[in-house]
Amino acid sequence: MKSIKKILEQKRLIRPVLVLLIGVMWIGVMLGACKPEENNQEPEPSGPTPLAWKKPANFPDPVYNLTKNPLTEEGVELGKFLFYDGILSSNQIIGCGTCHQQQSAFTHHGHELSHGVNDQLGRRNSPSIQNMAWNPAFFWDGGVFDMDFVPFNPIENPVEMGETVNHVLEKLRNTPDKSAKVQVDYPKMFKAAFGTPEITTERMMKALSQFMTTMVSAESRYDKFALGDVTALSTEEKEGLKLFRQNCGSCHEGELFTNFSFRNNGLAPLKANDQGRYEVTKSEADKYKFKVPSLRNISFTAPYMHDGRYKTLGEVMEHYTDKVINSETLDPLLRAGGKPGLNLSETEKESIISFLRTLSDDNFIKNKSFSDPGIGNAL
Repeated sequence: MKSIKKILEQKRLIRPVLVLLIGVMWIGVMLGACKPEENNQEPEPSGPTPLAWKKPANFPDPVYNLTKNPLTEEGVELGKFLFYDGILSSNQIIGCGTCHQQQSAFTHHGHELSHGVNDQLGRRNSPSIQNMAWNPAFFWDGGVFDMDFVPFNPIENPVEMGETVNHVLEKLRNTPDKSAKVQVDYPKMFKAAFGTPEITTERMMKALSQFMTTMVSAESRYDKFALGDVTALSTEEKEGLKLFRQNCGSCHEGELFTNFSFRNNGLAPLKANDQGRYEVTKSEADKYKFKVPSLRNISFTAPYMHDGRYKTLGEVMEHYTDKVINSETLDPLLRAGGKPGLNLSETEKESIISFLRTLSDDNFIKNKSFSDPGIGNAL
C-alpha cells in the first residue's frame, strides 16, 4: 500500500510539469508561425564599390579633384561603356573609342585628321588620352579647363559626333534598345554607379571622367630608369635623354613630358589656317600657338603635330632643325641660335629619337581594363 501511495504522489507531481512543458512548446509553435518568412534573396548592394587609385611614384599630384568625383568600380565600368558606345553620336556609330584607339595610345593612328559622322573630316589630329587627371586644360587650343566638360565638345561638334547631349541622355534612358546588337541597360548601370537610375548630364560626364582618370600610363622603360633601374636604358638612350632635356625639356618637361603650355613651334600655316589658341582667347599674342602635347607613347601616336602633317619622328626632328618658320609669336626658345630652330647633328637627332622610344608603355596599350567591353559601335 505504501508503494502505491508513493506512485500516486509522483504522478500528481509530474502532471503539472507536463502541462507546463506542453504550454511552452505550444507558445513556441505559435511564435514560429507568426515569424515572417525568411528572405532568401541576396541583399541589394549598399552602394557603389570604392576603387583604389594611386598615382605613380614619380608623378606629381593630379589636378583633377577626385573628392568631387570619387572613383568606384561601377562608375568606371559605366564610363568605359559610354566611351566605346556609338550611342553618343547621331549615326549610332562613332564613339569616343573610334578616334581614340587603345593600340595607338588612344589616338587615331594613321589619320592626319579625325573622321567623324558620315566620314566627315575634322580640323585637327586626335590627341592621345592618357594621364588626363594631370591636365589643367584640354584640346589643342585649351578651350576646356575641366575634364568633366570634355565630352561636350565632340558630342555636339557637327563634324565629330553630330549629336546633342540632351538627345544622348534620352537615348540612354530608353535602353536596352531591341535594335542594338549588344543589349545594355544604362538605367541599371547608372543606378549601380550612383545609387539611383536617373540619367543626367552630370552623371554621364562624371562616369566618363572616372574611366579616363584610370587611364594612366607610367610603365615605360623610362619609368623604370626614373625609379632607379640604371640598366633600363642603353648608353645611346641615356645620351638621348641628356640631349632631350637640353633641347626639348623646357616645354616637354617633367615626368608627364609636357608643361601644358601653348607654344608656336614654327609650323607653316596650311590652307585651313588653323590659328590655335587665338581662336579661344582672341589675343594676337596667341596666334598659331597650340598645346604642348605629352610625348609619352609617342612611338604609337603617329602622325604628329596638331594637323598630323608629319608621319615619322625623323620628320619631326627635321622640322625642328631645318623647317621652323619665323613669325611674331614663334617661341623664343626656337630663336636662340643664328636661325630659327635647334642646332642638332644627325647623330644627336637619332639619339633623341632612341630615347623617345623608351617612353612606350606596352602595358598601357594592352591593358584589358581599358579595352572595348564589346559595346563599340553596337547600335
